[in-house]
Amino acid sequence: MAGPLSGMRVVELQGRGPGPFGVMVLADLGADVVRVNRLDDVRDPGESAARPVDRPVERMVRGDRRIDLLARGRRSVAIDLKRPEGVATALRLVDRADVLVEGYRPGVAERLGLGPSVCLERNPGLVYARITGWGQDGPYAHTPGHDLNYVALAGALDPLRRSPSDTPAPPLNLLGDFGGGGMLLVVGVLSALFERSRSGAGQVVDTAMVDGVALLTTLFHGMHAEGLWSDVPGTNVLDLGAPFYNVYETADSKYVTIAAGEPQFYAELVQRLGLDDELLRNQSDPSTWDDAKQQLAAVFKTKTRDEWCEILEDTETCFAPVLGLTEAPTHPHNVKRGTFVEIDGIVQPRAAPRFSRTAPADPGPLHRAGQHTIDVLLDAGIGRPEVDALLDARIVRQARGARDPVE
Repeated sequence: MAGPLSGMRVVELQGRGPGPFGVMVLADLGADVVRVNRLDDVRDPGESAARPVDRPVERMVRGDRRIDLLARGRRSVAIDLKRPEGVATALRLVDRADVLVEGYRPGVAERLGLGPSVCLERNPGLVYARITGWGQDGPYAHTPGHDLNYVALAGALDPLRRSPSDTPAPPLNLLGDFGGGGMLLVVGVLSALFERSRSGAGQVVDTAMVDGVALLTTLFHGMHAEGLWSDVPGTNVLDLGAPFYNVYETADSKYVTIAAGEPQFYAELVQRLGLDDELLRNQSDPSTWDDAKQQLAAVFKTKTRDEWCEILEDTETCFAPVLGLTEAPTHPHNVKRGTFVEIDGIVQPRAAPRFSRTAPADPGPLHRAGQHTIDVLLDAGIGRPEVDALLDARIVRQARGARDPVE
């Protein structure tokens, strides 16, 4: 494995959304990640992709392959965690791990026999990372929820409106699941590992998405305390209330962005748009913003998005076009940076951030559930006869067609 986390060993108890994203980041940066899949997730070549009605489809399917990019870069072992022998097998993996990640509801890991007290007793240096929506305690801790609920309770959803009459519009599930969830998990894991390098002791990391989203709103609590943020949506600089920090429609019904908050950048924008300098004199006066937005909107509607790119790219106007998922990978800046990469015919973001000495390799390929079961168990020090016995008893499962290291 290449990357700054090369040598880190992670066991991931299969979950959804934020946990897999955080583990993906660790894998992208070089960690050796083993995902513990369920037995019924193992599908052999040609086997139906149908799922029970109580298990919603979480991924797109291309042929017989699930396109779950959040699972890239792992090895997969399929273990029945509902049987004591399966739990005992999973604990053998935990014994050699630096990190365990689980995203169950509070109490579920304990009922399985994989809770932090059991794991830390066996492996005192383990970083036991838990990720939930509400956290391990509190009135909501045992209730179900999703990204939208956590963003709402953290106070971050209500400001996502252009006007008081608008319905809040969440930014997909980027804010809760990934920004306040998976990324915070990564911060917690790396912090605990750094502390372990001094103390030698592991610990539990309680990552709650509602906490993470609240943390992301820190700036706005400060602005609110200063009287610089209004609870009225669409009247603040950062919620599209200002003309110089906004999204404008173009003649071809596409969009561009302007973020010219500094006077010198706004001055260049006004000059290039051919507008009156009075806009500059009134930049700090919110009472003039609605009229200024109308003036800018009218100008931007006179040309297409690509025409505005020709005019405003490579200028000091803080400009960028609004691109779709199919457009972003081909933009010249992203191409030059290598921001996206194509692996097995699937275009996807490359690992980030970047490192001068320990550059990570491109993300690993997608796996099939149970593809590496035999490899992983042998690596954990389990002898081949015991592995065969586990396979025969259907405690573990190896996907057919996957390479058997003994063959």
